[in-house]
Amino acid sequence: MIEELHGRRETVLHPATQAFRLYMNIEAENYPAHWHTDLEIIMPIENIYTAVIEKQSYCLEPNDIFIIPSGQIHELIAPPKGRRLIFQVDHAILREVNGFDSIYNKFFPYALFRESECPEIHSRLVQYLMQIYQEYTSVEPLFEASIHGLAIAFFVQAGRLRLKQTDSFSSLKKHKQQSYIDTFFNLCTYMNEHCTEDLSMDELAEMTGFSKSHFIRLFKEFAGVSYYEYLTKRRLLHAELLLDNPEYSIADIAMQSGFNSLATFNRVFKSSHNCTPTDYRKRQHSAS
Repeated sequence: MIEELHGRRETVLHPATQAFRLYMNIEAENYPAHWHTDLEIIMPIENIYTAVIEKQSYCLEPNDIFIIPSGQIHELIAPPKGRRLIFQVDHAILREVNGFDSIYNKFFPYALFRESECPEIHSRLVQYLMQIYQEYTSVEPLFEASIHGLAIAFFVQAGRLRLKQTDSFSSLKKHKQQSYIDTFFNLCTYMNEHCTEDLSMDELAEMTGFSKSHFIRLFKEFAGVSYYEYLTKRRLLHAELLLDNPEYSIADIAMQSGFNSLATFNRVFKSSHNCTPTDYRKRQHSAS
């Protein structure tokens, strides 16, 4: 159910005071290519459901869990009959999961969890989603707090499973692999906290103890993108937070988010969000 669409950008309308929206979708309706700032979790209950990302189709079976990160363009194709749980979550909740930001990039362009891969963790994820659904539909006292806690527990398990799936530095021995993961996890945490500053590749490579050439290769193996792409994405997330405050001008936001010019900020933001920072701000305010 898309309630508000501007071009390809969907504005997810959360119920008042809630940082999430959940519904059991039974509509035999296809949704054209679109994106939204919320992270989206889809789990078919009855019959298949198809997601299309970057021109690749993914046929989801019942109990498959498909996670679409914030800003990712996707298309959804429904069968004539079926049911699927759709849970859309404000990215702010993810910031409460300590360390999650450092691995969030591993969820791009999508994450797919099937029972056959890791039955124990997958079973927990399904259980969390069904508990969230029960809380959401029962509207018992403190149901929002309960959903909040369940969502955080879900993302902790999802993060662990995603790390298993991507298996960074798999060619190394176990103890060395864990050492490399810890090094780059800590580096990403540092970059998250200092993304608005002038972080040079030389400085970051020195922090890891690797040469520049090794650093470039190892960072991409861990994060799935180059250090520059990772840093840019962090700066854009910071800019999104500032855009919610009407007291800041677009130029101020560009500078406070680590971009060296307004032109660069506008270009990078539009390339990522398919709209200018000004348009993004207008749409956020019109939806609130």
